[in-house]
Amino acid sequence: MNPALPKQPLVLGIESSCDETGVGIVRGTTLLTNTVSSSMDEHVRFGGVIPEIASRAHLDAFVPTLQESLHEAGVTLQDIDAIAVTSGPGLAGALMVGVCAAKALAVATGKPLYAINHLVAHVGVGLLDRQNDAGAAAGLGADGLPENLGALLVSGGHTEILRIRSITDDVELLGSTIDDAAGEAYDKVARILGLGYPGGPAIDKLARQGNPKAIRFPRGLTQPKYMGTAEEKGPHRYDWSFSGLKTAVARCVEQFEARGEEVPVADIAAAFQEAVVDVITSKAVLACREHGITDLLLGGGVAANSRLRELTGQRCASAGIKLHVPPLNLCTDNGAMVAALGAQLIMAGVGPSGVSFAPDSSMPVTTVSVPA
Repeated sequence: MNPALPKQPLVLGIESSCDETGVGIVRGTTLLTNTVSSSMDEHVRFGGVIPEIASRAHLDAFVPTLQESLHEAGVTLQDIDAIAVTSGPGLAGALMVGVCAAKALAVATGKPLYAINHLVAHVGVGLLDRQNDAGAAAGLGADGLPENLGALLVSGGHTEILRIRSITDDVELLGSTIDDAAGEAYDKVARILGLGYPGGPAIDKLARQGNPKAIRFPRGLTQPKYMGTAEEKGPHRYDWSFSGLKTAVARCVEQFEARGEEVPVADIAAAFQEAVVDVITSKAVLACREHGITDLLLGGGVAANSRLRELTGQRCASAGIKLHVPPLNLCTDNGAMVAALGAQLIMAGVGPSGVSFAPDSSMPVTTVSVPA
């Protein structure tokens, strides 16, 4: 650890990878504030996030969000010990706004700057004290993450299963989507069903009125040639694919319309959702069992999905795996998770990134932070 910094550093985190401008402040593993400004309403009429609009919204929102965050935490910029910022992955223009703002603050205040991976930050948020009772009881907090930890990240841009040996320098990617992420599939299917954007909440709500067994949609990459066996693993044993599922939903709707029948939107939504969460949870639990993972953290925006949380909990319990789910407001992209990972890097003795780094829209999850 940098001897010039306290054992419980006060870290300002900045997140701007997509359409949320997030600023969070933590002291060590204690969450002081988590302030988020979303531009989602500006993207609704386009049916998805428009990068240029998101970037301009970050420009407009950053200073007010920063001021609100400092006010809520009761600190000033001079009180801050270090700054952490998402440098990837994400939308290039959106990342640029957050990175440039962080660099400006670092230069103006003389504070060390850490460029971090926001996917790993979704795991770091599990270290914050302000957890639900189940998380606290499992020992998440100042003593670190549990041993044999995995992370299931499900969001609009990413669906990944990770093994976390060390949150600061040893993250292994076990499996990921090879095409659409789960959140993207939700948005595209919602458009097919006429439910609007964002698709995740709309489908989750409507699915409660439908029959998930009414239609059997495909579970991608579950055939033997992709799965293999425990001894001879197939090429996509822990990977996902949702593009075929999306196409199956489109064909299903077309068939109802071609026959002149009313489209059973609620049943289709329920069956689609069941196909997504079934394959996500089954493959995630399989990866955990075959890699000795005994604790699993569920994170990302789609972690707010009620059926995903329910089925993941059931299957983890059956497999003897402890499931940790952060509060809903910490599942989506936010500055608190960035600050939390920044604090862990500082306490582990990792040096700052400096100000010469560039944002990386395709930063691999195995890169936790950018070295100087």
